[in-house]
Amino acid sequence: MSENGYANPDVLVSTEWVAENLGDTENVRLVESNEDVLLYSTGHVPNAVHIDWVADLNDPVRRDYLSAERFEDLLERNGISNDTTVVFYGDKNNWWATYAYWVFKLFGHKNSKLMNGGRQKWIDEGRELSRDVPQFPRGDYMAKQRADYKIRAFRDDVLEHLAQNQPLVDVRSPQEYRGELLHMPGSPQEGALRGGHIRGARNVVWSQAVNPDGTFKSVAELRRIYEEEQGLSPDQNVIAYCRIGERSSHTWFVLTHLLGYPSVRNYDGSWTEWGNLVGVPIENPSKEGSE
Repeated sequence: MSENGYANPDVLVSTEWVAENLGDTENVRLVESNEDVLLYSTGHVPNAVHIDWVADLNDPVRRDYLSAERFEDLLERNGISNDTTVVFYGDKNNWWATYAYWVFKLFGHKNSKLMNGGRQKWIDEGRELSRDVPQFPRGDYMAKQRADYKIRAFRDDVLEHLAQNQPLVDVRSPQEYRGELLHMPGSPQEGALRGGHIRGARNVVWSQAVNPDGTFKSVAELRRIYEEEQGLSPDQNVIAYCRIGERSSHTWFVLTHLLGYPSVRNYDGSWTEWGNLVGVPIENPSKEGSE
């Protein structure tokens, strides 16, 4: 256990650890993944490669993630082999870094970690940034079969989850949860025909899990948020969702690695799928309705 009480403290490294290991490019690969895909070019942690959540992690035609073959090529091009330790970080309190981390876990990459505090903490501490795009010898990677049914939930899984009265966590903003918005505040309101939330889901905004400096809160604080206030417990099967599965990957990380919940899945179809489905159960407080 860490000083913060995390169940799996090894999945987090500090900015100090990253600074001390910048030169270990044979064993460690730093990966920056941001909401703003242009941010990397303005300056990044030295020797960090860029993984674009749109172009690199998603299938270009159908709504799904990349194939095992494309995943292998992506990692090899970035100098990553099966035994490479991959350290993710990014903007928005590591929101998209946890998304990339989760996709890597779909393919079973073992040595995955997150830089606690993300890109902003590194910058706030006055640490070095580089605009150089590093080049590494090509890696040698063999991907495992994608673990779609271990840490990922699909529409039918959610319907079964509802039938069994298992807990759902909606990590979007309160305005999205209440059906007042179809996207987070300040963004174009698009992607779904209906607003609201999946019937019975509890609203726990993803960002509640982080401190002002972007680091994760202690396990005591996290238990207060998820267990004392929302009634979750490690013996439950939990599904988290948001709009397209990125914010909920952050909550998946918290529940899985920091609180040690053994059965948490990310419903990446999330509201852009559920809000467009015909006949599924929705609660919409803004319309004073539940169907």
